Amino acid sequence: MTKSTIPTTSAVPNQDRLEILKSAFPEAFTEGKIDLEKLKAALGEDLASGKERYNFTWAGKRDAIGILQIPTRATLVPAPEESINFDTTQNIFIEGDNLEVLKLLYKSYFGRVKLIYIDPPYNTGNDFIYPDNYTDPIETYLQISGQKDAEGNLLTSNPETSGRYHSAWLSMMYPRLFLARQLLRDDGVIFISIDDREVSNLRKLCDEVFGEENFIASVIWQKKYSPSNDSKWLSDNHDFILLYSKNKEIWRPKLLPRTEEANSRYSNLDMDPRGDWKPSGLDVKTYSAEYDYEITVPSGRIVKPPKGACWRVSKERFQELVNDNRIWFGSDGNNVPAIKRFLSEVKQGITPLTIWLYKEVGHNQEATQELKKLGIYDFDSPKPVRLIKRILEISTENNQDDIIVDFFCGSGTTAHSILELNHKDGGNRKFILVQLPEPTNNKSFSTIAELGKERIRRVINKIQSESSTGQPGLPLETRDTPEDLGFRVYKLKESNFKPWVGVQEKDPETYMHQMQAFNDALVEGWTVDAVLTELAIKHGLCLTYQVEKIAILGGTVYKLTDPEKEQSLFVCLDSHFDLAAFNELKLDKETIFICLDSALDDETAANLALVCRLETI
Repeated sequence: MTKSTIPTTSAVPNQDRLEILKSAFPEAFTEGKIDLEKLKAALGEDLASGKERYNFTWAGKRDAIGILQIPTRATLVPAPEESINFDTTQNIFIEGDNLEVLKLLYKSYFGRVKLIYIDPPYNTGNDFIYPDNYTDPIETYLQISGQKDAEGNLLTSNPETSGRYHSAWLSMMYPRLFLARQLLRDDGVIFISIDDREVSNLRKLCDEVFGEENFIASVIWQKKYSPSNDSKWLSDNHDFILLYSKNKEIWRPKLLPRTEEANSRYSNLDMDPRGDWKPSGLDVKTYSAEYDYEITVPSGRIVKPPKGACWRVSKERFQELVNDNRIWFGSDGNNVPAIKRFLSEVKQGITPLTIWLYKEVGHNQEATQELKKLGIYDFDSPKPVRLIKRILEISTENNQDDIIVDFFCGSGTTAHSILELNHKDGGNRKFILVQLPEPTNNKSFSTIAELGKERIRRVINKIQSESSTGQPGLPLETRDTPEDLGFRVYKLKESNFKPWVGVQEKDPETYMHQMQAFNDALVEGWTVDAVLTELAIKHGLCLTYQVEKIAILGGTVYKLTDPEKEQSLFVCLDSHFDLAAFNELKLDKETIFICLDSALDDETAANLALVCRLETI
């Protein structure tokens, strides 16, 4: 076996795709680099074809794609003091720039997320646009979290007077959507709220990222219950929600529960023992001579299909339906025949529509009132809980441990909705929320991230209070798993591992000084929990990994486990490690053991590398 060193940066998503391409088309690579002309030839593309073709582009697109190739040197640091039930919960709240966070989540959550819902900036000219830095993203974030730029100026919005008004927004969205797609399961789906300003651009962008063949729908949500009479042109009463699946051939929406209004359309005019029914037209517009025939109704009147139409069943089948009392001729027997559709035979649910009215899923004012009931005021444009619940109801299961991600989480409506829906139906849905510590006008909260975390705490307290007073919710004894009323908080920080910056001067003294600086590979002020979390992320463990502390001869080893992974990590951060202590662990050659490089002498390192997969920091 060999010894390897822990990388100081994250995995690069495109590297995995490149390896797949290299495996499928080795002839398209020369000296390790892809040759696009050879790839086109291998795919049978006509190289002589014209260059003009449809292409969606914008100023800065190349840089937006390029930022995906830059690994992050950031990490996530746990904040148990801001969490609830940190050791047992499966819910996550991350404070940080979502692009850096998505890069960190990539390895751990690749193909594991059932639903993504995001409510990104609408590019109104006043909302915040994430200023991605293509050379040093984490440094940019550290400046952002201080709410000032490198010159000490306050961060600005993306005004319409900007020469790259739409381009800046598209460049911000592209890498985030690209990474979001990598997280989705094959049966996963993404819902994106947007308004008229960018809906056309977002549709084109999503067609490129998710594939236009995976477009599901453009839902119209009635966000206001009354017109805006001060509107200069038309009253803006709706937003859009775009739906794209990872694979349209696999994803199917769940049916919505039937409503009293839907069932009220059924009645039993002839006291049929099969129960309530409603009449459905017998004619269709797709003409066929075989289905064009005369029908004599009970009153003796002869009826024919409308001109250019025919009946939907053959003459023989029609007679079978009459014999089975499935044709309705009206109470006087003189009506044009209709087929009886029985309530007992229809789907036990309703197919979701593409128009969502406020009466069904709430409106903006309702969302504001929901925050006020929790003691939270002055937050602009929150989404109502009923809206997110509708999305959850048609795209998640209550008992499949579905993971839901929202990386523009704002005030935390997604978490609020998941907690309440789980409480109602006994579900075990889990959330991962991400929010930049963007400043807010709210006097009680300095940032939106702080507001979101506090909202989750208050929702949990509300549910616990309702449970103790016997208010509605699924009884504990009927649940398959305990109700998860908690969340882990993580914050985006610089890596705990010192980056190697190299030496420009060639003199030995400078080189030795640099080497001495790296005698300790970890940054000053590192903590065990922070380093364990960073190691878990680098090895693809989920953020709800479990830690077992193992006392060994003269030190401590931590066993990190992710239930979804077959392999655990064993980590020792002691300044010295003895081979005799390792023997107590009884690890095999496939076990990953991580320790400080400085804790091992050459002989111990060589012996450890023979009996396990040794990695050093």
